[in-house]
Amino acid sequence: MSPANTIPAANVLTFSSRIRLADGNDVPILGFGTYELDREEAYQAVLWALEAGYRLIDSAEWYENEKEVGQAILDFCKTTNTARSEIFYTTKLKNNNGYSKVKDAIHRSVAKCGLGYIDLYLMHGPMGGPEARQESWKAICDAQAEGLIRSVGISTFGIPHIQDILDLSEKYPKPVVHQIDLHPFMARTEIVNFSRKNDIVLEAWGPLVRGMRFNHPKILSLAGKYRKQPAHILLRYSLQKDYIAIPKSAYKERIISNTNIFDFELTTKEISQLDALDEGESPFTKAAYNDLIHH
Repeated sequence: MSPANTIPAANVLTFSSRIRLADGNDVPILGFGTYELDREEAYQAVLWALEAGYRLIDSAEWYENEKEVGQAILDFCKTTNTARSEIFYTTKLKNNNGYSKVKDAIHRSVAKCGLGYIDLYLMHGPMGGPEARQESWKAICDAQAEGLIRSVGISTFGIPHIQDILDLSEKYPKPVVHQIDLHPFMARTEIVNFSRKNDIVLEAWGPLVRGMRFNHPKILSLAGKYRKQPAHILLRYSLQKDYIAIPKSAYKERIISNTNIFDFELTTKEISQLDALDEGESPFTKAAYNDLIHH
């Protein structure tokens, strides 16, 4: 993987580009998220995304839409004669509540999606303390060994939480993906650097900042320069930082529009200017991370 601020040539990145994970599996660089999409809404949005060319679809037990997301993938594959293996499906563990319960949750997720296996399975959060995190990780890795999961990773972890998992690396695989809020206004430099040091690819959850910074002067300036929308600037930033980006929308036009990011390139200076917009992590986030380390 290239360093954080290396800018690939514009013609290198395409909608079909993928990132190679440490376990040898490849992940599309641009995916589609389904957070807060209700069941039928999720089904329709995923169909639109697949029709638009997305091949990474992100769900979670917590989202309560695994069945509908999986059905949309199955229906798309059937009607377009697309192989299941062409779609990279992610879902996540809701509760770190003991080895056997985590194994049961994984089996439920596989059954709900109906896809036969999960391409990437993430611990959704570090709740429960070190022992709970480690027991969950053991269950996830054993399910991977059984063929239910292809790649394993984590979500919204702080550095001490990641270390709890790395402490098991003599017997269990390391996480290969870390999904976390990442965008110019929340750079999380220490977590990003620590993840990369351990060969963990970053996946940007909420790369569009929930639309709350579309009117920021710097974003608007770059959008004007490149004749793009603010969302395009934020997504292009993610890709040039070597993050996997998973934007979400319930609207067909926006789902399609978010793919129009492969015909321009931000400069190294512009990436640095966007990096400088970092507002740090909120006091609540820091307090929550510190609390979770010990509880």
